[in-house]
Amino acid sequence: MNKTQLKNGLRVVMEKIPTCRSVSFGIWVKTGSRNETPEMGGISHFIEHMLFKGTDRFSAKDIAEEFDAIGGNVNAFTSKEYTCYYAKVLDEHLPIAVDVLSDMFFRSLFDEEELRKEKNVIVEEISMYEDTPDDMVHDLLAEAAYGSHALALPILGTEEKLQAMGPADLRKYMNEKYTIENTVIAVAGNIDDSILELLEKYFGDFANRGIADILSAPDFLGGLKFHRKKTEQNHICLSFPGLPIGDPNQYAMVLLNNALGGGMSSRLFQEIREKRGLAYSVYSYHSSHADSGLFTVYAGTAPKQTKEVLDLTKEILHEVAVKGISESELRKGKEQLKGSLILSLESTGSRMNRLGKNELMLGRHYTLDEMIARIEDVTMDNVNEVLKTMFNQPYALAMVGASDRVLSGIRRDELVV
Repeated sequence: MNKTQLKNGLRVVMEKIPTCRSVSFGIWVKTGSRNETPEMGGISHFIEHMLFKGTDRFSAKDIAEEFDAIGGNVNAFTSKEYTCYYAKVLDEHLPIAVDVLSDMFFRSLFDEEELRKEKNVIVEEISMYEDTPDDMVHDLLAEAAYGSHALALPILGTEEKLQAMGPADLRKYMNEKYTIENTVIAVAGNIDDSILELLEKYFGDFANRGIADILSAPDFLGGLKFHRKKTEQNHICLSFPGLPIGDPNQYAMVLLNNALGGGMSSRLFQEIREKRGLAYSVYSYHSSHADSGLFTVYAGTAPKQTKEVLDLTKEILHEVAVKGISESELRKGKEQLKGSLILSLESTGSRMNRLGKNELMLGRHYTLDEMIARIEDVTMDNVNEVLKTMFNQPYALAMVGASDRVLSGIRRDELVV
């Protein structure tokens, strides 16, 4: 891994992989739904869409045809804390990818007609999302956990806010957030030293500077949210305080998650799906932000089975809260984590993603050997520290379903130890 800067100070992180013939190239910007005001909710995601809708040189169709013509992939995504525009192409076609993506990044037109059409596209995306209750419940959970904090804002925004936005709003937001300080270029694949000359050519004139946002850490509120919707299943999430990005116990949290609900051999999956057949989908995951995190358990099940699934979930969580995990679960989790880490390195896309996110959110990088050593160094004491963080206050709960009857009488402090 090589980290450098262009002459204008723009950070570049690169990893040369001479054994492959592809290159993944990404432009990472440290802004997402968390950085928005309630009035401009969804603008980061809207801008992500609009950068594909045409520049002076390329129409939206041209952008698609440029990448199709070289057998490459181009896409983007917006999260709560960052936005990424990326492409994966053959090494010989990297100059084309950098040319087109840089033009989109610096010279998108935000044409009024394209803006109108793309608003409708995103409204359809919101509608599709609302028709998917197993997705919707996770946004509802963010509200239960964080209340009115910006981390609870939906990435897609709302139709009302979206329709009020115009080209000037998008340009103003980009001018404030799309700055040199907030931007990182990440490249992984079959590259050589000429990459810096290429990047200087297309990004050397980038001169927009700004002041980083001052963010306030959210309080974990442990609230309850219910959304009434006619569904065949109840979709339930329980959430507990987690760890921020870069926390020393991050790997301990991952190992704990693996034991609880992170895979097919986990306690939740084995007990609720395999042993009792009460759910098709049941799992847990940990999500980290700059200054906070959430550990979440999800299950989707029939209304008549919801109480049993909830009771079993809480029973499993309580047992782990009190007794911890076993030495065999810790050992198995370490091997599983090392395996998934090493396998992910076979993809230039995964390597580029890791480079960009680490530089943007942490400003530091670990070698494979360092990461494996950190995994091996996790002790049961580390896992128990994580458990204390998780189970020291009432959990948050969210449910999407036809009736909230099963939620009556729930005590969200019952797992506090």
